[in-house]
Amino acid sequence: VTLLYAFLHMRQNLKYFDKMRCLRKRSAVSFLGVLVICLLFMNLYIEDGYVLEGDKQLIRETATHQLNPERYVHTFKDLSNFSGSINISYRYLAGTPLPRKRYLTIGLSSVKRKKGNYLLETIKSIFEQSSYDELKEIAVVVQLADFDSAWCEGMVQDISQKFAHHIIAGRLIVIHVPEEYYPVLDGLKRNYNDPEDRVKFRSKQNVDYAFLLNFCVNLSDYYVMLEDDVRCSKNFLTAVKKVITSREGSYWVTLEFSKLGYIGKLYHSHDLPRLAHFLLMFYQEMPCDWLLIHFRGLLAQKEVIRFKPSLFQHMGYYSSYKGAENKLKDDDFEEESFDIPDNPPANLHTNMNVFENYEASKAYSSIDEYFWGKAPSTGDFYGIVFEKPIKISKIKVITGTEDRQNDILHHGALEVGEKIVGSKKGRQCTTYLRLGEFKNGNFEITDVEHKVLFDINCMRILVTKSQKEWLIIRSISVWTSQTPNQ
Repeated sequence: VTLLYAFLHMRQNLKYFDKMRCLRKRSAVSFLGVLVICLLFMNLYIEDGYVLEGDKQLIRETATHQLNPERYVHTFKDLSNFSGSINISYRYLAGTPLPRKRYLTIGLSSVKRKKGNYLLETIKSIFEQSSYDELKEIAVVVQLADFDSAWCEGMVQDISQKFAHHIIAGRLIVIHVPEEYYPVLDGLKRNYNDPEDRVKFRSKQNVDYAFLLNFCVNLSDYYVMLEDDVRCSKNFLTAVKKVITSREGSYWVTLEFSKLGYIGKLYHSHDLPRLAHFLLMFYQEMPCDWLLIHFRGLLAQKEVIRFKPSLFQHMGYYSSYKGAENKLKDDDFEEESFDIPDNPPANLHTNMNVFENYEASKAYSSIDEYFWGKAPSTGDFYGIVFEKPIKISKIKVITGTEDRQNDILHHGALEVGEKIVGSKKGRQCTTYLRLGEFKNGNFEITDVEHKVLFDINCMRILVTKSQKEWLIIRSISVWTSQTPNQ
């Protein structure tokens, strides 16, 4: 009886404790729910209108040169997965957006310069270098980011007179953000021992770009940033589209079409809200082109993806900062007859001894990377097996680099093949036709479709004589004429 009484008493106590645990659990859930809601509201509240309250300490800690991506990636993803726009009002100085979404928005932010003004020439280059069909797929947004109203009015008049038909067509919009929406720009931290006026200039530029990005979020599928002193390559939009198509299925945050500053950097439009908030979070920390590197890294794109030749060239002689001289030029820029290769899908392989991570795939691309193999011997090869048989119009192969001009293919030939045999991993052609020899490390041939009567399954670079120098295959470019009927 005593044992039974003790058992019943224990069950009663357990029920009581279970009830208490339930209450605590419910309380904890309620508390967590309230905490999450509070954090969401905190996430939307920005000190000075723009700097996240929850990130004040993080910003204070970034006074050194490096924003360590490994350290901040978790915080950034948690606190800055923004999808909403920044709540500011824009003044429309010329034009209004059309409801139809375009393929590409081109963003420019401009301020009054002490010497020179290149904005009108930049806008002119964008439109002149685009075909009629390309013009239907672009929107150009110009932000006049100077607080001098007289200068803004004068620029609007000039733009409206020279580009009236583009404004009427809805492909050119000019906007302005009043000064009242800007955060504090005086008394900022002097990182890198920059003078106060330099810190103010670069900090304001970060905010200018953030406001511009915020405006452009829903205008198109993709967004490219240019500066206001840029010259464009012919049919740059067609080249951009071809590159985007070639990257289909692969992850990227930023594609670069110029190696200079904030010129020619391409983004998915759905990433613009996060990038805008990011620039505002760290607006006083460092220049915008440095911040962009950290943004890319925080979103898990560790390597630069830059395409050559460049599509945009810096043309300004005087900087927008104090009119200082700025003679920077992109030596990879090509203005005329830009023709990006097709490089159809293919499997790449080599029997050469590959150095470190300079693998075969890095040569078959217009990205700024290359294949690097140790001293090749007679009979060594670099092979390309196309996923589908193709017709080729042009082939171009470049070996060596500017700083390693002797790491070229000194003796070699290029061949194309047909009749594939073997398993998926070991596929190769049984018959090859030699198209020519390498000269000074390079090979180029046109009108291939008139010289080769069969549909091409394979292509290979063959070493015809051993060399003591290592071999860099800098780029392999293939242009197709048509897809043969299957």
